[in-house]
Parts: sequence; C-alpha cells; structure tokens
Amino acid sequence: MQLLTVMGCFQGGMKQKIQFGTAWWFNDTRAGMRNQLQLLMEQSLLGNFIGMLTDSRSFLSYPRHEYFRRVLCELIGEMVERGQIPNDEKRLGKMVQDISFNNADEYFGFLK
Repeated sequence: MQLLTVMGCFQGGMKQKIQFGTAWWFNDTRAGMRNQLQLLMEQSLLGNFIGMLTDSRSFLSYPRHEYFRRVLCELIGEMVERGQIPNDEKRLGKMVQDISFNNADEYFGFLK
C-alpha cells in the first residue's frame, strides 16, 4: 500500500507513468492476483494498468497470462454484480483488452 501511495505522487507527463508492477512469482495464485488488483484499484485506475508482466521465456508461462485474465474478469464481474461499475459489456471488454495488451503496447511502444 505504501508503494502505491508514493507512486501516485510521481505521475505526470504520460498516462500512468509509474506502474505498480508485481513480482508475479510471489503472487502466482488467485488470491495473490486478486489482492494485487484490489490494491491497485484503491490507489489508481485499473483501466490504465499494463497487466501481468512475466519473463515469458518459457512456453509454460503462457497459461499464467490466461489465468490472470480469468482472475481479472472474475473481479470485474463481481464489481458489476455489486453495482460498483456499469454493466456495459462493450466498455468492460475494451478495458480487459487494454489491460491484457493495449496498455502495455502503448506504454512500452512495442508496435511502433
């Protein structure tokens, strides 16, 4: 929580300049991922998150990204059910796509 608070003090110049990256090997569980996402939502904008980062040198790391996306969608679905965010499938789908790929592509400039 302290890192997220400090991170918020140094934003500027670009969208979500400083990201709350996670050592996923410590949070490679449903509970760890949910905790990371919930902390991020409390201190930042979830829609600006660049998603799960991994070294991806191993073919076996790819299922971890699918698992992350499922945890992310579960959390978003729960918020919709509680009425915390609008039930707008198009907007929510765009947010999941942004978190899963578009934000990282924009942040790191992969396809430029």
